[in-house]
Amino acid sequence: MVQVNTPFEKRLKHIMRKHDQLAKGAVKTVTSDGLIVLKPRAYRPKFPLRGIIVVLVAGFAFKGVLLASIGDAAYAAQVADLAQGGMVDRIGAWVMQIDAATMLIADFISSHLGDMI
Repeated sequence: MVQVNTPFEKRLKHIMRKHDQLAKGAVKTVTSDGLIVLKPRAYRPKFPLRGIIVVLVAGFAFKGVLLASIGDAAYAAQVADLAQGGMVDRIGAWVMQIDAATMLIADFISSHLGDMI
């Protein structure tokens, strides 16, 4: 007859899972009684989402300041001139085109900081 050791299997599975987590990186801490305890590192995504969001916000802010400072017609003329260039220039023209977020930022800047620009 086969003896089933479910509590043992459960403990073994928990130990193996903890070992796998610790193999990916661990943080050592000392408890109040002097015992050194290893805890798995917190998961950090590899994709830098925060950095990409910061770059996008800075890009839209730059476009808004530029649009507020030189005006709609001059900005559109500059983008049109850029669109006549090579492949990189056309990509730049597509990125720098006036969109809703740029207009919203430019309106905010011109209404609140119009004298400074």
